[in-house]
Formats: sequence, C-alpha cells, structure tokens
Amino acid sequence: MAQHKSGILERIVMRRARAFWARAANAAPTTDLAVLRRRRNQARILRQKLDELTHTADSRLALPRIGSSSFPKPPGTDWAWRPQLWRGALPVKGMASVESKTMLGDEVTIFHDCHISELTLRQLRNIREADLAPFGLRMDVFRFDGSFLSLVLNLPPASCDGLLRTHLLRLEAIVEVEKPLEVFARLNVRHGPNTEQIVRELPLNDDHVMVEFDLAYTKLNEKRVDSMWVDLIFEGPEMNQVTIRDVTLSRNPRAEL
Repeated sequence: MAQHKSGILERIVMRRARAFWARAANAAPTTDLAVLRRRRNQARILRQKLDELTHTADSRLALPRIGSSSFPKPPGTDWAWRPQLWRGALPVKGMASVESKTMLGDEVTIFHDCHISELTLRQLRNIREADLAPFGLRMDVFRFDGSFLSLVLNLPPASCDGLLRTHLLRLEAIVEVEKPLEVFARLNVRHGPNTEQIVRELPLNDDHVMVEFDLAYTKLNEKRVDSMWVDLIFEGPEMNQVTIRDVTLSRNPRAEL
C-alpha cells in the first residue's frame, strides 16, 4: 500500500513539475530578466540530471536482458536451450590458472591435460547491438603444454525427451578468435551402455557459426537415451584469445525426403 501511495505522489509531483516548466517556457519572452536568469540556471541543472538519467537508461536498456533464452529457431523446433553461463551472471567472474574439470556454473566444465595451467577465463557482459545473449565467455591461453582443451556443455534432461533418429540438432555460436584456430563440436548421445558421437568443425570464417548433427546416421536406440552433451574442442590454442559471445542448441525434425 505504501508503495502504491508513493507512486501516486510521484505522478502528482511529475505533473506539477511539467506544468511549471511549460508555463515558464511560454512566459519566457516577457519574464523579468532577474527571474529569467534564475530559471535558466535551474533549467540547466535539471537538464544535466535528465541527460545523465537518459544516458544511463539508454545504455542499460540496450543490453540483452539477463536470463534471456530468446534466439531465432528453425521451423518445427521442439526443444531449444542456451546454457546458463551465457544467460546469467556466474558467482565468480574470472579465474586464472584454471584446473581441469573446473565447472563454470552447473552446465559447463573445462577439461585439459596441461601440467602447468596458463589458462584464464572471464565472463563478460555482452554490450553489442547484435548480441542476444546477456553474457559471453573469454578464454586466454598462454603457454599450453597439453594435448587437448575442451569445454563440455551438459545438455538438460529435456533435450533427451522424445529424441528420435529423425531429429537434427543445431548448434549456433558467436565466436571471436585473436588468430586462426580450429574448433570442433562433438555431440555425444548416451543410450544404455553405448554412446553415439558426431563431430563437426565450426566454420570460423564468420563470427556467427552454425553446425547440424543428423541423428539419422547413428545407431541410436531411441528407447534408451538417457543423456547428451557437447564438447567444444580447441586445437592448438596456445597464445590465443577466444571469446564465445553466445552458444545455443535447438532440436527439430528432419524434413522427409
């Protein structure tokens, strides 16, 4: 109730302020010069505060909304997902000398076999007009004495519900690299004691990349699917900076031939 009364009072004050300045503007041609000088100074101070408010509001309202899962999807999509790392803020924004099996939130884990880790990770707030994801991930790799580096995305259980061999899984990402780098995406689908794997290279000739995994070419036992995950594998990442602005996955039935 108190908040409601405060809102009413605020609207009344705003209406009276607008009316006052409207009358002052209309009367300016005939207002006494001493009064006009005082009102001009007051108006300049008010305009400065209004400009500050407008600038801050424009900056904040232009950012992608935190928690957003919105992104374009193919027709017929029956499941879509953006990992939490790209949707919401992590408790720890940055990490240095990152060890293997370090989790970034509940859904993303980093793996490597370096003896001495010279890997840093930092979550970024996306601010570009083209960005739909609220957050991005920046990975700096310095000396790299290991043989592999990967980010593992653990897909939620809903991704397995009703999964069929007629499905296509689409992975889309926005990736920036400091220098040329090979990045592969490997889809893993576990069904019973077996795991089906499909590997695709991400075409990094454009910031926005897309690959599809066609389950028709697997021996998937549709009745025994229990989990899925995707490995993002970075080949030769030494002395490179990789920024992943967004990662999304979606599932849709393959068109009948």
